[in-house]
Amino acid sequence: MAGFRSLARQVRDPRNDLALRRYSLRKCLERFAPYGHRATWDHLCSRAGFGPEDRSPDPRRLVAALDELEDARAVWLAYESEFAARRRREKHGGLRRPGSVDDWHRLTWGGFGVAWCHDPQVHPRAPLGEVLRRLIAALERKPGDGCPVCGDEQLVWRHDLAHAPSAGAVCQRCGIIVPRPVLTTAAVAGARRARALVSV
Repeated sequence: MAGFRSLARQVRDPRNDLALRRYSLRKCLERFAPYGHRATWDHLCSRAGFGPEDRSPDPRRLVAALDELEDARAVWLAYESEFAARRRREKHGGLRRPGSVDDWHRLTWGGFGVAWCHDPQVHPRAPLGEVLRRLIAALERKPGDGCPVCGDEQLVWRHDLAHAPSAGAVCQRCGIIVPRPVLTTAAVAGARRARALVSV
């Protein structure tokens, strides 16, 4: 099974036919898809300027989508490397039990679903790398009251998420499931209240 870098080379190789290049870009999302496969594909297509169902997009647009995906992947791999180094230091120092950020990170290892979007057509508009930088910055500071990606405080708690965890606060503006560790207790309570109002 081809890895991300091998698939990326296939996307870039002008000797490959367009169908293979497009297919290889889709396969890259099986290795790294921050919003989930469908939402990440929709995001890349809209940012690069071709339709999700376009079978013969401009090769330059495919490469532009890949460039954005690779930038985001580099951001995430750097975070995972630092995370692993921190956990080694903590274990060496006797801290064996991981915290809430570590529990969240365990569910997103490899970068799949880091900023899962419940609705594949509702996702952040900023470049993927910028979204991940904002999310990582939020994980490294004290919890806040809003979405770490867009800053919106209109969060609604959902119980029917097709992702782990199966319940969480969904940002109504950019669509991500906001990681629990970045939210204050008051923000989570507000999202639960908003859910109750939406349900009525």
